[in-house]
Amino acid sequence: MLAFLLVAAVSAGTTAALTFREARTALLETAQDTAVTSFRDHVQQTAFGLPMQGGEDLQSVLRDIARKGKPHPWVVFAEYGSVRASSGENPVSTVITPELRRAARANPHGSFERVVKDGVPYLTIAMPMVFRTSPDSVLPSGLVLYAVMRMSDEQVNVDALLMAGRDGALPGLAVALIPGLIAARSVLRPVRELSQAARSMGSGRLDTRIAVRGSDELADLARTFNESAGQLERTVRELREAEARARRFASDVSHELRTPLAGMLAVTEVLDEDADHLDADTARAVRLVSAETGKLAVLVEDLMEISRFDARAAELNADEIDVAETIRKTLHNRHWTETDGRVRTELPDGIRARLDPRRFDIVIANLVGNALRHGSAPVTVRLRTETRSPATPDLLITQVADNGPGIQPAVLPHIFDRFYKADAARTRSAGSGLGLAITLENVKLHGGTIHAGNLPGGGAVFTVEIPLHAQEAGG
Repeated sequence: MLAFLLVAAVSAGTTAALTFREARTALLETAQDTAVTSFRDHVQQTAFGLPMQGGEDLQSVLRDIARKGKPHPWVVFAEYGSVRASSGENPVSTVITPELRRAARANPHGSFERVVKDGVPYLTIAMPMVFRTSPDSVLPSGLVLYAVMRMSDEQVNVDALLMAGRDGALPGLAVALIPGLIAARSVLRPVRELSQAARSMGSGRLDTRIAVRGSDELADLARTFNESAGQLERTVRELREAEARARRFASDVSHELRTPLAGMLAVTEVLDEDADHLDADTARAVRLVSAETGKLAVLVEDLMEISRFDARAAELNADEIDVAETIRKTLHNRHWTETDGRVRTELPDGIRARLDPRRFDIVIANLVGNALRHGSAPVTVRLRTETRSPATPDLLITQVADNGPGIQPAVLPHIFDRFYKADAARTRSAGSGLGLAITLENVKLHGGTIHAGNLPGGGAVFTVEIPLHAQEAGG
């Protein structure tokens, strides 16, 4: 619309300027030509006796010429050597310029000039008196007559032309605004509808469609958007259905496996107790079955936990706890003590936070267990609080670091993926492959973040940042 108005403004302004210039030129030239021709004729028809001495006779002649002035009255001045006379009160004009006097001496046919004096426009005409010695040659007499004519009326007419051009251009711009608005609306309305539809789809309303009007490029764009939206809606629906089936399958399988696994675990415990009384091959097989059954039980429990997160059924039951004491209990319950040199702690007392004790226990247990399995002892657990800005809540920061080789850079982006194996050759491990994924979900449930990295001196480090006062919320 701005471009449309700019073109209209340039067009209207150019038209008005050209019209004004031509009309002004014609108006001024008409008055100018009339005055110059009339003054030349009157001067040529007037006889003077030379040499001149000045006096009433010369002034009378000048007044007679002035009375015949047109298109407006003149004031006529005469200059002959040192003699100065005029048809008015002052014998010398302040409007006649030195340039006009020089032009009068150089051009025997006369000269003219437009002058503005004190804001008033004048036309000054210089006409030298000459002796014609032959049809093609003249001889200057030294007498020069000047006519000074006010052009106030022409200036008024020029100002009227300027106002007319301005007053004509402004309505033209106003009229141009109407088709400009119509054109802009015809283009912007579909674009706004497309923008609103895109925002609506971004917010999850995949059934959004745009009304198709006409057969231009914008209509083609609307049809393409509708087709793409329909295809996206079908694809997302299929993906959601497949995801729901997968979650339901994992949950159903986990539920169905829990009962037989409970029986198998009871049997393997009995067999483990009697393994020492069996022959070596049978005892080895019994212990293998017992270990694999335990891994399967852990996997089933982890799958159950993941399915609860996927179904948004996980809940945060936060309570005010002593964080250092909770971490010590977690380590003690897993028999990870500082006496055997496997775990070290830097746990200042007095730090209290609002956390879910069960889920925080899982976070610490998974991180320490992962460090012991895949890193190298001793594993260090550090605890501290941090205030980053007055506008953000204080953070509870827990770090778990080991002395192993660290995490490869290619592995870091996938470290929290489900069932991801950092070592492709190690297809089987003591864990379920879901520990870090469950840890990530538990930290998120507290409104926190977890980061994995490497220490400068070697070893992996996991940093958990949780607000000191986590809000209770459903998953």
